[in-house]
Amino acid sequence: DTNHVSWESENIASGFLELASEQRLNIIKKIAKNKLNISKLADILDATKPEIHRNVTRLVKAGLIEKNTDGAYGLTVYGNAVLVQIPSMTFFTENKQFFKNHTLGNLEDKFIQRIGALENKKHVKGYVKTLEKWRQIHENAEKYIYNILSEVPYSGDIIEVISKQLKNDLHIRSVFSDKVIVPEDRKKIFEERDFQKYVKSGNLERKFKKGVTIVVLVTDKESAIFFPNFEGTPDLSEMFYGSNAKFREWCYDYFIWCWDNGTNF
Repeated sequence: DTNHVSWESENIASGFLELASEQRLNIIKKIAKNKLNISKLADILDATKPEIHRNVTRLVKAGLIEKNTDGAYGLTVYGNAVLVQIPSMTFFTENKQFFKNHTLGNLEDKFIQRIGALENKKHVKGYVKTLEKWRQIHENAEKYIYNILSEVPYSGDIIEVISKQLKNDLHIRSVFSDKVIVPEDRKKIFEERDFQKYVKSGNLERKFKKGVTIVVLVTDKESAIFFPNFEGTPDLSEMFYGSNAKFREWCYDYFIWCWDNGTNF
């Protein structure tokens, strides 16, 4: 009913209000690692004790933190759950400018909810730079290369690396957009390099997927993601790149979801 919706909205708004303070956010982050008392928090955050006391009191009242018997503060279950969501909010806040020209395409809610995993990334801009990084990502792989592609890459550099990695017995999987056009040059190269033998051996696997709007590269070492422009076309001139475990895991999980929902090549 209306009263329940109003109460829920009020509670959520109140929770956001408590997070709308740099010091309160820092308190939550610090006590997530170690339980701390007011004196230690004041030292670490270079603040006065009354200032910390005031913000700690607000966080306790909001149910985000709690005081232990020894006087130190720690996160509540609710506080810990809220902390896990902060990176997603941070990701969008830090990339406001980027998302003025880009969208999330048809990204499923479950991946948007986890998008904070992409927080620690490098923003690479310009076709020459993204293509070079693309090549390096493929070259540095040691076990596998998984791609979600809107276009068939057939530049000499990329083909050379793919060919070398297939000879090194790497497993390469690609999910192509169902609208992709395979260039004649690519078909010739495919035959010249005898890539078909790798298809037969299972080292080279390909699928189609309807409505590919996001391009992803993920290997056992690194990963990258390209978001689409407002026309729904992946913008290959800008990429977010990361080599940390969380970034790679997000890209890997998204690839596997697309692969499982793809159709045979």
